[in-house]
Amino acid sequence: MTALILCVLAFLCTFVAAKKSLWAGLVFAAGVGYLYGILRANLLAAASHFIFDASLAGLYLASFNRFFDNSEKNSSALRLWIVALMGWPCLLFLLPFQPFLVSLVGLRGNIFFIPVLLLGSRLRPSELRLFACGLAALNLLALGFGVLEYFRGIEPFFPRSPVTSIIYSSADVAGGHYRIPAIFTSAHGYASTMVASIPFLYAAWIEPSRGGLKRMLLFAGMGAAFCGVLLASTRTFVVMASFLVIVIVFGGGMTVKKQALWLIGILCLGSLALTNERFQRFKSLSDSDMVVERIAGSVNRSFFEILMEHPMGNGLGGGGTSLPYFLQSQVQSPIGGESEFTRILAEQGIIGLSIWIGFLLWCIIRRTPFLKHPARAPRRVIWCWYSVSFVTSAIGVGLLTAIPSTFLMLLAVGWTVVVPAREVAISKARSPLRRVGTRPYEIYSH
Repeated sequence: MTALILCVLAFLCTFVAAKKSLWAGLVFAAGVGYLYGILRANLLAAASHFIFDASLAGLYLASFNRFFDNSEKNSSALRLWIVALMGWPCLLFLLPFQPFLVSLVGLRGNIFFIPVLLLGSRLRPSELRLFACGLAALNLLALGFGVLEYFRGIEPFFPRSPVTSIIYSSADVAGGHYRIPAIFTSAHGYASTMVASIPFLYAAWIEPSRGGLKRMLLFAGMGAAFCGVLLASTRTFVVMASFLVIVIVFGGGMTVKKQALWLIGILCLGSLALTNERFQRFKSLSDSDMVVERIAGSVNRSFFEILMEHPMGNGLGGGGTSLPYFLQSQVQSPIGGESEFTRILAEQGIIGLSIWIGFLLWCIIRRTPFLKHPARAPRRVIWCWYSVSFVTSAIGVGLLTAIPSTFLMLLAVGWTVVVPAREVAISKARSPLRRVGTRPYEIYSH
């Protein structure tokens, strides 16, 4: 009953917040996503698996008019891709590959995040700044739990159960310690979300007009994100966070003072990582044989085996999409793989994989991140981040189905692939212009 009540509250709170403003709805949805892991671990009920779904449903319902606002001509191409990405899984849902409940949960995993792309394209600069402040506060909350788990262990926060089995199977940190999940479903969920939050925080932090307290909050949020990556001890996201550091340093956009502050922060985090053995799991990447074997297994074996045996897929939910533990035994001929492309192929077949590859390539070749715009520097950072993420998804799963990191990534992609908009202040003296349809922003075209 508690889990069901939380689903209702998540839906109502997010709906009310999104009705007030887009950024508030996004912050509430992200907050529910941050807390989803620890809530699900402590509420062993079927409804607990759908708390974030309820929040996202509230966000979508409150944003219904935004989805069908045809006046936004700069997102017409994105709309077509969204229709294609959602349409094919909906057709597959009608085919009897898997039991109904498995297919239904699989459909949710394959399409439920996709409308976030369009919400990202609607974000205005002022909304992005407020959303980033909300993420900074959430990152600090997650870090607080992560520090407690570092010293006290994860057992008081995540009771052993089928839901937390993935957490307790990761006791591979120096000294036999577990990787730290903070408040997320796993350590990978923690690290991926922290990495996904960094571009938003950076975009808001480098703006010269931010007040002192907001700048401190945003900088602290970025510090909490990098500390979270170290606590989670996940090699992939240590590399990704390091890549973001390099892109930000050489990408420009920061004043000399902020560059100095940024470098000091990175040096402090680097010294922390090099002096604490529990933060050094990434050193195993120096084992070239292990890395080659992992890549070969992910990219070659299972992918081509599935392509030959299941060219039309194994049905939604039958190829690796995360399912509640009480549905896992109902999957017919389950297929697993260590690649996001393998998962898509296993569930949507070669047609669905082709649609996704086409969309990802379209995102990468878009010139919008490089247009002249006040936010060009963070948009380039986001472009570098999601481009590398798309490529590395060939050796890992979860890029397009993780809570809440997929939510944040698709939001960032939607914000970046459309022609950027600039807010223009309109005084009351010019209010007659607004009555004839003038919008308080203008579009950059070059």
